[in-house]
Amino acid sequence: MLLGLGIDAWITIATVLGLFGVLLFTKLQSDLVFLAAIGILFVTGVLNADEAFSGFSGTSVVTVGVLFVVIAGLTHTGVLQWIVKHLLGQPGSYRKALMRLMLPVAALSSFLSNTTVVALFASIVKIWSKKLGVAPSKLLIPLSYASGMGGICTLIGTPPNLIIGGLYEEKTGEAMNIFATAVPGLFCLAVGVLSMLAMRKLLPDRKAPESEFESTGEYTVELLVPSDNPHIGQTLGEAGLMQVPGGSLIEIHRFDGEQSLVNEEEYLMGGDQLVFAGQIDEILELTKTHGLVIANHHIFSVSEIEKGHKLRTAHIAFGSKLIGKRLADTGFAEQYNVVIVAVSRHGHRIEGPSRDIVLEAGDTLLLEFPPHFDMNTVEKDPNLSFFDSQDVPNIGRGTLVSSLIMIAMVALSALGVMSMLQCAFLAAAAMLFFRCCNADQAMKSINWSILMVFAGSAVLGLAIQKTGLAELLATNILNVCGTNPLVVMIAVCLVATFITEFISNTAAGAMFFPIMWEAAEQLGYDPFPFLIALMISVSSSFATPIGSPTHMLVYGPGGYRFKDFIRVGLPMNFIILAANIFIVNIVYPLTPMK
Repeated sequence: MLLGLGIDAWITIATVLGLFGVLLFTKLQSDLVFLAAIGILFVTGVLNADEAFSGFSGTSVVTVGVLFVVIAGLTHTGVLQWIVKHLLGQPGSYRKALMRLMLPVAALSSFLSNTTVVALFASIVKIWSKKLGVAPSKLLIPLSYASGMGGICTLIGTPPNLIIGGLYEEKTGEAMNIFATAVPGLFCLAVGVLSMLAMRKLLPDRKAPESEFESTGEYTVELLVPSDNPHIGQTLGEAGLMQVPGGSLIEIHRFDGEQSLVNEEEYLMGGDQLVFAGQIDEILELTKTHGLVIANHHIFSVSEIEKGHKLRTAHIAFGSKLIGKRLADTGFAEQYNVVIVAVSRHGHRIEGPSRDIVLEAGDTLLLEFPPHFDMNTVEKDPNLSFFDSQDVPNIGRGTLVSSLIMIAMVALSALGVMSMLQCAFLAAAAMLFFRCCNADQAMKSINWSILMVFAGSAVLGLAIQKTGLAELLATNILNVCGTNPLVVMIAVCLVATFITEFISNTAAGAMFFPIMWEAAEQLGYDPFPFLIALMISVSSSFATPIGSPTHMLVYGPGGYRFKDFIRVGLPMNFIILAANIFIVNIVYPLTPMK
């Protein structure tokens, strides 16, 4: 025994601290990190086989997996797109746009994946920002915040609610109602929206990265090979035209209108039009060094883009393996057979050849894809985040059917007719039966990485409880805070709110559940109100862009900097914490256990 703790407890402490450190300071995938943590606890004997892998069979984890299929049905039948088209309208001012954006986003996020909702509404933000004459950065942070605050309003709105609800059911044998957090969640949402309106001047006015890419003429130039050019008959490699000062050759259009592949072995012919991308003033030096002339016809016209070319913007995700590397060293362009036309950072295009740029988190890449390119392959790359989607849902009969299935699932669960897991299974089966999505779409919709993190979080929470750490931490909290249950609730929720800024809210929920439970029991109070407050706290991460996947989704498109989230999010953390404690104690008064 060391400091009153056994060897199992110290192994658990080292595992949890190691997990935090790896997630914060390395680029390893979170699912692999959690799997390694489970392995350590199992191999060292802290947990037996049943305990170590109990997370994978937990009802909350299975429920999340099945709900992915339900969401796939809603997505592929265009429910979200229909809502955006018919319910949002055209706001006449920034304040109205903020209200019309945050409220529908929060409502949808109560039942659907908030990342899906944010990805869809992001395109609406771009349209609104242009019409209102404001920067997208003025709307993208509120968009992300609204999705998080909406998720806490139902048990299925966010993973921590599900996992805490599942652990509560294991402890008591009673299932939480799907709307257990509805009233506190709605109150916190209202406070959050009003606070966002009051603090709107704190929102940064950043130049949108895409604004640097609106006109292809700003970063591509077409040069013509005259009939008397001395390089005619040479390969592109021999002529030195593949990689040139300031940019690179991305396309060749022959004199007869045909398009040729770009490689070093391709021969140069008179009348060819060469499309270069990069630093225009440097590329134009080719007119002097290689005898080329400026072409009169611009290849990338809007009509030609619609016919074949695909120009897409992607953002470097946090934790991406591309961060800190030169584009030329990543092999990304070769892997997907794409051309990286330009790179933007904080709303400003980076000068110089794109291949020499060292990438940072949030950088925006302008990519040019060949005709008939399968976008699914590159959109699944975990190193990138695509702001827009190429999926075009078929709005029709399926839209109504999938909506009714979702409503029925929520109603049956809320009325206690079936458990949430049973309702989710029936809804998923109905989505497949009525062809709202097919089997392949359903399987692809399941995010196995999230499920791994979800299961791993539950196992770590079990280890914290089994080794006595939860009881010890709860005792120390009581020694510091005294026996006032309200003070204890505030203390645990405050720590949980800031811990979840740096780790997943699912992990924070699983780890703080046993601590909050033990603290409530030692005080002699019913743990239920404490757990409701904990649900809201671990999903109230506003102060860092790594605090939520939705923050990371808007970080690049908004041209944000890390400090932008701190300036707006830090006061928001304290505001929502105060609102949370206030409303929970009114809706669910603290009650001594009998």
